[in-house]
Amino acid sequence: MRWPWLIALAAPALAALALAGCGFDVQSPDDFLLTRTGQGTTLTLLVNDGGTIRCNGSKPKPISDALLIHARDLVDGLSKDAKRSLHIPAPPNSVYQYRIRLQAGTIAFPDTSAAHREEFASAEEFVLQALAGPCSGSS
Repeated sequence: MRWPWLIALAAPALAALALAGCGFDVQSPDDFLLTRTGQGTTLTLLVNDGGTIRCNGSKPKPISDALLIHARDLVDGLSKDAKRSLHIPAPPNSVYQYRIRLQAGTIAFPDTSAAHREEFASAEEFVLQALAGPCSGSS
């Protein structure tokens, strides 16, 4: 009988196909949740490392590779401050206050701090890029 060897060869392949068809739904972690308050409406941006962004609680939207890299760079640049729970009070001339929650912790700073810290300026730039792209109409 020739069939047993064929079944023996086909069984592992069929098992692999069955497992692949199960669709293991692996979730990517969130990079950060950014909240901007101040003049106008509050803005929230939830950035996921899988390449999506949720703008003000909307459904996830894809972001460009460049914007995802920018988000990852922000996480790297802000993690040290987040571990220390850095909070900079807003001066009277501040327009916006930013709060960024990362896995390492949370930081808060006013828009006026961007002149003194490159990482804060980069966070503000990220917001503008998101609002011009996947979050247009969300401001």
